[in-house]
Parts: sequence; C-alpha cells; structure tokens
Amino acid sequence: MFLYNLVIYLYGIVIKFAAINKLKARQWVKGRENWRERLTKKIGELNSQDVLWVHCSSYGEFEQGRPLIEAIKKKYPKYKIVLTFFSPSGYEAFKEWNGAEVICYLPLDTKRNAEDFIHITQPKVSIFIKYEFWLNFLFELKKQKIPTYLISAVFKPHHPFFKWYGGIFRRSLATFDKLFIQDDASGKLLDKINITNYEVCGDTRFDRVLEVKENFVEMPFIKEFCGDKKILVAGSTWQGDEELLIEAFKLLNLPDLKLIIVPHNVEEKDIAKLTALIAKNEIEFVLFSQQKQNKNANVLVIDTIGLLSKIYKYASVAYIGGGLNEGIHNCLEPAVYYKPVIFYGNDYHKYNEATDLLALKAAKNISTGNELAAEVLAFLNNKTALLEIEKELQSYFQKKSGTTKKVIAILELS
Repeated sequence: MFLYNLVIYLYGIVIKFAAINKLKARQWVKGRENWRERLTKKIGELNSQDVLWVHCSSYGEFEQGRPLIEAIKKKYPKYKIVLTFFSPSGYEAFKEWNGAEVICYLPLDTKRNAEDFIHITQPKVSIFIKYEFWLNFLFELKKQKIPTYLISAVFKPHHPFFKWYGGIFRRSLATFDKLFIQDDASGKLLDKINITNYEVCGDTRFDRVLEVKENFVEMPFIKEFCGDKKILVAGSTWQGDEELLIEAFKLLNLPDLKLIIVPHNVEEKDIAKLTALIAKNEIEFVLFSQQKQNKNANVLVIDTIGLLSKIYKYASVAYIGGGLNEGIHNCLEPAVYYKPVIFYGNDYHKYNEATDLLALKAAKNISTGNELAAEVLAFLNNKTALLEIEKELQSYFQKKSGTTKKVIAILELS
C-alpha cells in the first residue's frame, strides 16, 4: 500500500498545480474543498438511517449505472442515494440530477479520507460502477463490513489484477461481496486468480441506451439543420479526430452530406480551436449555442454537453471519437438507432461492444482521413448493407438488454 498511497499523494499535488490553468483540474480541486463540512450538512438533512452509496468515475459510468439506480429507487424507496463522481465531466453534468439525494465529488483516496467519508455517510450498501478500484475506500468498506458491489465490470488480460505486480489489486477484488461482470471471458480471467465472487450479467449500458431511444424527443434546431441531407455525426471528438473528420469531409465533397461535430471537451478554448480548423478549410459552420441557421453551412458544432445520445438519431453514419486519445467512446449510443459506426485505430479489442459491432459488419475501424472518407461513402452508397446492419443490430440489442433486471434480482438489499 505504500507505493499506492504515494502515487495518490503525488496525484493530489500535481492536480493542484494543474488547476492554475486547467479548468477541469480547477473544478476537481474546488469541488473537494471543505468536503467534510459540506457532506456532514447534506447527510444530516437526510434524516435517514438507510443510505446507499453509488460511485461513478465520470459521465459514461453514470449513464451505465443510471438504470440500476433508478431501479433501486423504485424497488427500495427507503434508500437515500449518495452519488459520487471522481471526474468533473460527470459531476458538472449531473450535479442537479433529481435521482439522488446527495451528489458530490469522491474525496482523494487516502486512508483518512476513506475513514471520514464512510463515517459521515454511514452507507448500508455501496455500489461501484465498472472500473473503480479505490483501494483505501474498498478496504475501509470491508473493515466496516458494509456490503459492496461492482456493476457491469469487464476484465482484460492487460489489467493489473493479472500482472505479477498486481497483488494489492487482486486483494481489492475480494472486498466486493459480488462482482457483476459483463462476459464469460472476464469470468475465466478471474478464475485464474481464484476470484469466484462474480456473476455474469451483461452490461447495463444496453438498458440505458434503449431507454434514451424510447424517450427520444425531436430537436427542432438540429432537425432543421439536417433537412433532407445525409448526416455524418461525430461524437465525443478530440482534436486529432476533428482533423481527420475535416480532411475526410473535404475529400468527400458531397453536396448532400452534412457534418455534426459533438466535441468531448466544450471549453471555450477547445471550441475556438475547432472552429478555427473549420474556417481554415473554408467550410461554413454554425454553433448550436447561437441557435441561428445558415443555409450555406454544412457543419454544425455542438458546443454544449448532454445532447449526444439523442443527436445520433439524426445520423446516417456515426464516427466515434477518442481512438487517438484515451480510447474510443460509447459505440452503443449510435448503434441503438441501427446506425453504422466508424472509429479510429486498432485498440478496439479493449471494448466488447466495438469488437461485437465489427463482427456484425456494423462498424469499421480506420487510420487515415482517406480511409474515413472511403468508409463513409461505402456505407452511404450500400442500401442493402444498411438494411442488413439494421437487422443485425435489432437482434443484438434484444439479446443484450435486461441486465438491470438480472442485477437487481441478485442484489441482497432489504
């Protein structure tokens, strides 16, 4: 634990320096100031002995855990939900969500912070979503004999649990009363390290994207922008993705094709870089925030958060960003609308859904702007393939849905 705690301590120092000129780092630090006092006040206002703590790293993990939180609230209304986030991307987007009684940042994972947080909240049950292994918190939960669950986890051979140096992380797996995992492959890996406290249930994200689809509400400004054109929706893009997209869009030069870009980061400086790139290539664009149409504009930039999962409804083809950076983002959001998907790179094996979509011929991976243009054109011009993709994806989502019901049936709540 010494090395782990040292890394955590150094991380806390580094992020404070980063906060000088990085907005997200500044939000991360400020959001944790005086957390004990603020949390004590919020918990006191609950006037309840039945607290259930759910922790999500960021935006995507919250969307993954949301169906379960809502199902728990419906089946076990006595529980008061304390929802924590590690990242500002999640907290800032959902801090006003009415599905939890308390929403706050997770304190830095030190031994004292873990002890104090659990002492203040006194959770009857704790739930972690997908990839969260904060060792001091997990060991303190185990020490306090608080039932703890990991939801929609997936394990891969490159994870530290399966390396020679991963002893402390293997120990953390034993702190969970149950690991709800996505697939049999994860189970086989866990078997090899003598971890048997798991249940194969699938991925709750399927339930979430289906729910979003079922509750879709028309977006007038975007519908008007699209008109009768074919639409390439690029979601969760980073700078490298955007350079590829503009290159491909210019190569395609199709009068009946428009591009909607939904950046991962929507800070003013990031939007300024993107719009400068578009203008440099002599392409007319409009910003969603300005709500002003331009009949000559072929590019729409979404400079706000929270709309992407709905915007994919308007896509003819979807591009998923992140492949040039931290990893491709959620492929299921466009796929639930039966849209073909394109993403960058060969790192897709880390993501079950990306591998699945490639196998179904509903996705393509590319590495250049030329390849991106070619794959977009291939999808747009092959109506037979698009009909087959629709058929395959419909069957795929039918098979993969229902994880939330499986998990809540097994969870030992009272």
